[in-house]
Amino acid sequence: MNINLNDFKWIREPKEYKIESKRIEIITEPHTDLWQRTYYHFQNDSAPVLQMETEEKYFSFIIKTEFEESHHRFDQCGIVMYLDSENWLKGSIEYENNEYQHLGSVVTNQGYSDWATTVIDASIKSMWYRFSRRNDDYCIECSTDGIVYHQMRICHMHKGAGKIRFGVYACSPEESSFKAVFSNIEMTECQWKAHDGQQPDENLKS
Repeated sequence: MNINLNDFKWIREPKEYKIESKRIEIITEPHTDLWQRTYYHFQNDSAPVLQMETEEKYFSFIIKTEFEESHHRFDQCGIVMYLDSENWLKGSIEYENNEYQHLGSVVTNQGYSDWATTVIDASIKSMWYRFSRRNDDYCIECSTDGIVYHQMRICHMHKGAGKIRFGVYACSPEESSFKAVFSNIEMTECQWKAHDGQQPDENLKS
Protein backbone atom coordinates (compact mmCIF):
# COMPACT_ATOMS: atom_id res chain seq x y z
CA MET A 1 0.00 0.00 0.00
CA ASN A 2 1.40 3.37 -0.97
CA ILE A 3 1.65 6.21 1.54
CA ASN A 4 1.62 9.78 0.31
CA LEU A 5 2.78 12.22 2.98
CA ASN A 6 0.67 14.91 1.29
CA ASP A 7 -2.32 13.04 2.73
CA PHE A 8 -1.11 13.63 6.27
CA LYS A 9 -2.70 16.51 8.20
CA TRP A 10 -1.55 18.36 11.29
CA ILE A 11 -3.19 18.55 14.66
CA ARG A 12 -1.33 21.43 16.30
CA GLU A 13 1.16 22.25 13.53
CA PRO A 14 4.63 22.94 15.00
CA LYS A 15 6.58 26.10 14.23
CA GLU A 16 9.49 24.16 12.70
CA TYR A 17 9.22 21.02 10.57
CA LYS A 18 10.16 19.58 7.21
CA ILE A 19 8.22 17.07 5.11
CA GLU A 20 9.90 15.41 2.16
CA SER A 21 8.65 12.53 -0.01
CA LYS A 22 9.73 9.83 2.43
CA ARG A 23 10.96 11.70 5.47
CA ILE A 24 9.55 13.91 8.23
CA GLU A 25 11.43 16.17 10.63
CA ILE A 26 9.82 17.82 13.64
CA ILE A 27 11.54 20.30 15.94
CA THR A 28 9.78 19.98 19.28
CA GLU A 29 8.66 22.95 21.32
CA PRO A 30 8.94 23.19 25.12
CA HIS A 31 5.96 22.22 27.28
CA THR A 32 4.25 20.03 24.67
CA ASP A 33 2.82 16.67 25.71
CA LEU A 34 -0.01 14.12 25.51
CA TRP A 35 -1.49 12.76 28.75
CA GLN A 36 -4.93 12.54 30.34
CA ARG A 37 -5.66 12.60 34.08
CA THR A 38 -4.45 9.27 35.51
CA TYR A 39 -2.20 9.58 38.58
CA TYR A 40 -0.81 13.01 37.70
CA HIS A 41 -4.34 14.48 37.47
CA PHE A 42 -3.30 16.98 34.79
CA GLN A 43 -4.54 17.02 31.20
CA ASN A 44 -1.89 17.75 28.58
CA ASP A 45 -3.08 17.92 25.00
CA SER A 46 -0.49 20.06 23.23
CA ALA A 47 1.85 17.78 21.24
CA PRO A 48 1.98 18.20 17.45
CA VAL A 49 0.50 15.21 15.63
CA LEU A 50 0.79 14.45 11.90
CA GLN A 51 -1.73 11.86 10.67
CA MET A 52 -3.54 10.30 7.75
CA GLU A 53 -7.06 8.86 7.68
CA THR A 54 -8.20 5.37 6.72
CA GLU A 55 -11.22 3.11 6.96
CA GLU A 56 -9.06 0.06 6.25
CA LYS A 57 -9.73 -2.43 9.06
CA TYR A 58 -6.66 -4.64 8.64
CA PHE A 59 -3.23 -3.10 8.06
CA SER A 60 0.20 -2.40 9.53
CA PHE A 61 1.95 0.98 9.60
CA ILE A 62 5.75 0.86 9.87
CA ILE A 63 8.13 3.70 10.58
CA LYS A 64 11.67 4.37 11.76
CA THR A 65 12.28 7.08 14.36
CA GLU A 66 15.60 8.80 15.04
CA PHE A 67 16.16 11.14 17.98
CA GLU A 68 19.89 11.73 18.24
CA GLU A 69 19.32 15.14 19.80
CA SER A 70 16.93 14.11 22.59
CA HIS A 71 18.64 15.08 25.81
CA HIS A 72 16.16 16.30 28.39
CA ARG A 73 13.77 14.46 30.68
CA PHE A 74 10.60 13.31 28.89
CA ASP A 75 11.77 14.23 25.34
CA GLN A 76 9.91 11.74 23.12
CA CYS A 77 8.79 10.83 19.60
CA GLY A 78 7.02 7.90 18.02
CA ILE A 79 3.82 6.57 16.50
CA VAL A 80 0.35 7.76 17.44
CA MET A 81 -3.32 7.19 16.75
CA TYR A 82 -5.04 10.39 17.88
CA LEU A 83 -8.83 10.22 17.54
CA ASP A 84 -9.64 13.10 19.89
CA SER A 85 -8.23 14.57 23.10
CA GLU A 86 -9.64 11.77 25.25
CA ASN A 87 -9.11 8.78 22.94
CA TRP A 88 -5.66 8.04 21.56
CA LEU A 89 -2.62 5.80 21.83
CA LYS A 90 1.10 6.33 21.35
CA GLY A 91 4.31 4.29 21.33
CA SER A 92 7.68 5.94 21.86
CA ILE A 93 10.98 6.23 23.70
CA GLU A 94 11.01 8.82 26.45
CA TYR A 95 14.38 10.18 27.54
CA GLU A 96 15.06 10.08 31.27
CA ASN A 97 18.77 10.75 31.87
CA ASN A 98 22.21 9.95 30.44
CA GLU A 99 21.96 6.36 31.66
CA TYR A 100 18.50 5.13 30.68
CA GLN A 101 15.25 5.85 28.82
CA HIS A 102 11.73 4.44 28.87
CA LEU A 103 10.48 2.45 25.87
CA GLY A 104 6.74 2.32 26.26
CA SER A 105 3.18 2.95 25.20
CA VAL A 106 0.24 4.96 26.44
CA VAL A 107 -3.37 4.01 25.76
CA THR A 108 -6.03 6.60 26.51
CA ASN A 109 -9.68 5.57 26.51
CA GLN A 110 -12.51 7.91 27.54
CA GLY A 111 -10.19 10.48 29.07
CA TYR A 112 -7.86 8.29 31.15
CA SER A 113 -4.31 7.35 30.18
CA ASP A 114 -2.22 4.38 31.20
CA TRP A 115 1.51 3.95 30.71
CA ALA A 116 3.40 0.66 30.22
CA THR A 117 7.21 0.87 29.99
CA THR A 118 10.49 -0.96 30.07
CA VAL A 119 13.91 0.57 30.74
CA ILE A 120 16.44 0.71 27.88
CA ASP A 121 19.92 2.18 27.60
CA ALA A 122 20.26 5.91 26.93
CA SER A 123 22.65 5.20 24.05
CA ILE A 124 19.74 3.96 21.87
CA LYS A 125 18.89 6.79 19.47
CA SER A 126 16.66 5.09 16.89
CA MET A 127 13.73 2.69 16.95
CA TRP A 128 11.34 1.13 14.45
CA TYR A 129 7.65 0.78 15.26
CA ARG A 130 4.93 -1.34 13.69
CA PHE A 131 1.36 -0.29 14.43
CA SER A 132 -1.27 -2.85 13.39
CA ARG A 133 -5.05 -2.80 13.29
CA ARG A 134 -7.61 -5.59 13.41
CA ASN A 135 -11.01 -3.85 13.50
CA ASP A 136 -11.04 -1.91 16.80
CA ASP A 137 -8.16 -3.84 18.37
CA TYR A 138 -4.57 -2.66 17.96
CA CYS A 139 -1.02 -3.87 18.40
CA ILE A 140 2.18 -1.86 18.82
CA GLU A 141 5.54 -3.53 18.19
CA CYS A 142 9.12 -2.25 18.18
CA SER A 143 12.38 -3.23 16.50
CA THR A 144 15.98 -2.09 16.62
CA ASP A 145 16.68 -3.20 13.03
CA GLY A 146 13.35 -3.02 11.17
CA ILE A 147 13.37 -6.80 10.72
CA VAL A 148 12.66 -8.52 14.03
CA TYR A 149 9.76 -6.96 15.94
CA HIS A 150 8.74 -7.45 19.55
CA GLN A 151 5.28 -6.87 20.98
CA MET A 152 4.86 -3.83 23.21
CA ARG A 153 1.12 -3.66 23.62
CA ILE A 154 -2.20 -5.14 22.49
CA CYS A 155 -5.20 -2.98 23.28
CA HIS A 156 -8.81 -2.19 22.48
CA MET A 157 -9.87 1.34 21.57
CA HIS A 158 -13.45 2.22 22.49
CA LYS A 159 -13.63 4.71 19.60
CA GLY A 160 -11.32 2.70 17.34
CA ALA A 161 -13.89 1.35 14.88
CA GLY A 162 -14.61 2.81 11.45
CA LYS A 163 -12.51 5.71 10.19
CA ILE A 164 -9.36 6.37 12.21
CA ARG A 165 -6.35 8.66 12.02
CA PHE A 166 -2.78 7.59 12.72
CA GLY A 167 0.75 8.82 12.18
CA VAL A 168 3.58 10.37 14.19
CA TYR A 169 4.17 12.81 17.03
CA ALA A 170 7.05 14.42 18.91
CA CYS A 171 7.11 16.57 22.03
CA SER A 172 9.15 17.96 24.92
CA PRO A 173 7.05 18.23 28.09
CA GLU A 174 9.65 20.28 29.96
CA GLU A 175 11.92 23.18 28.97
CA SER A 176 13.54 21.45 26.00
CA SER A 177 13.63 21.07 22.23
CA PHE A 178 15.08 18.48 19.86
CA LYS A 179 14.84 17.23 16.28
CA ALA A 180 12.80 14.06 15.68
CA VAL A 181 13.26 12.31 12.33
CA PHE A 182 10.81 9.81 10.80
CA SER A 183 11.67 7.69 7.75
CA ASN A 184 11.18 4.29 6.07
CA ILE A 185 7.45 4.92 6.19
CA GLU A 186 5.17 2.23 4.78
CA MET A 187 1.72 0.72 5.10
CA THR A 188 1.34 -3.03 4.48
CA GLU A 189 -1.18 -5.79 4.83
CA CYS A 190 -1.73 -6.60 8.49
CA GLN A 191 1.34 -8.27 9.97
CA TRP A 192 -0.54 -8.96 13.22
CA LYS A 193 -2.07 -12.28 12.28
CA ALA A 194 -5.37 -13.70 13.51
CA HIS A 195 -5.11 -15.57 16.79
CA ASP A 196 -4.89 -19.33 16.22
CA GLY A 197 -4.96 -20.52 19.84
CA GLN A 198 -7.87 -20.58 22.29
CA GLN A 199 -11.21 -19.97 20.59
CA PRO A 200 -13.57 -17.20 21.68
CA ASP A 201 -15.97 -18.24 24.46
CA GLU A 202 -19.07 -18.16 22.22
CA ASN A 203 -17.50 -20.85 20.00
CA LEU A 204 -16.79 -23.24 22.87
CA LYS A 205 -19.04 -26.21 23.37
CA SER A 206 -20.30 -26.93 26.88
